[in-house]
Amino acid sequence: MMIEPMDAVVQRVRTSWTKKSRGGSEAARRNAAPTVFLLPPGLSSALHEVAMGEADSFEPRMQVRDLSAPGMILREVDGLLRVDPPEVTMFGMPRRDRRPPAVRLAPGQWLQWQINHRFVGSCDGVWSYQLETFNILYGFAAPDVFLSVPTRRVDERGALR
Repeated sequence: MMIEPMDAVVQRVRTSWTKKSRGGSEAARRNAAPTVFLLPPGLSSALHEVAMGEADSFEPRMQVRDLSAPGMILREVDGLLRVDPPEVTMFGMPRRDRRPPAVRLAPGQWLQWQINHRFVGSCDGVWSYQLETFNILYGFAAPDVFLSVPTRRVDERGALR
């Protein structure tokens, strides 16, 4: 659930791969995949989704949606944007029993929140991996806003083995 704030933009960057991209030149290609992108001009209260996968040589596929399902709860509280931790699936590893607290952003500030997962295929047992990066701005979104240093950063990346 998300309560839509005024003038918030979320860029959700999802990178997916398998064991093939865990080492060597394929890992170098995966590690070179960006975690921030230019926004389409004129975005306001929108979700900019970017998906990159091993099967597509980590070429970004982008779409803009409304903020109804950004993967986290955003709400305005006392003139600040409260960003609760991203949703996590019970099927991903590592387990995250303890999560960081919510982050509060003042107008004009932006947050980068990263979290990763390892999944095991239910039929074949093949492992797959995913890195999600949430770039969240409270305020007017210039196209290059996420190319600067974030005001706040939360790193929930864990060892994926």
